[in-house]
Amino acid sequence: MAREVLGFLLDVLFQLFGIALILRAWAFAIRLHPFNPWSQVLFKVTDWLIMPLRRIVPASGRIDWSSILACWVAALAYLWLSWLVAMGGLTPDTNLLGPMLLAGLLTSIKWLFNVIVWMTLIQAVLSWINPLSPIMPVLYTFTAPLLNPIRRWLPRTGGLDFSPLVLLILAQVAMMVVNHLAYASLGA
Repeated sequence: MAREVLGFLLDVLFQLFGIALILRAWAFAIRLHPFNPWSQVLFKVTDWLIMPLRRIVPASGRIDWSSILACWVAALAYLWLSWLVAMGGLTPDTNLLGPMLLAGLLTSIKWLFNVIVWMTLIQAVLSWINPLSPIMPVLYTFTAPLLNPIRRWLPRTGGLDFSPLVLLILAQVAMMVVNHLAYASLGA
């Protein structure tokens, strides 16, 4: 019972932190204004890890390498701690180091697709119930680079926008593929 509770708490904590790191990298890529209240939250939650990493791994162009590296490190820590909890403190075999590095990358990618799913869902629901919500411009800024290419590809349907549905399906399929690859990389 205690292992299950600890595993659940690790899962929630690391996923939320990984999502914050992904959102920080994404906000950097789309040039979300740094004084936006949502940007400020991301900075406050992640600065303790990003600022030291930024001295070693600077950003270039539209890619915040320190946030991406931090997300991968957080995924590795999550996998390692999850292993310790599941195995009762038994440390992973050194032969699993390579597969675990790959699994950490795949876990980060899974978190990215999870962010896409949730942001798209929240934006779609808010567009129906409260399209003037203060978070809508931020959600639109985040999702527009993903939804606009789909909108160009989909036929016009009047007032209905099916691009969020298409994005949700694509992100879910991508998460299934990434999950399969993660399990395959660990030999499970």
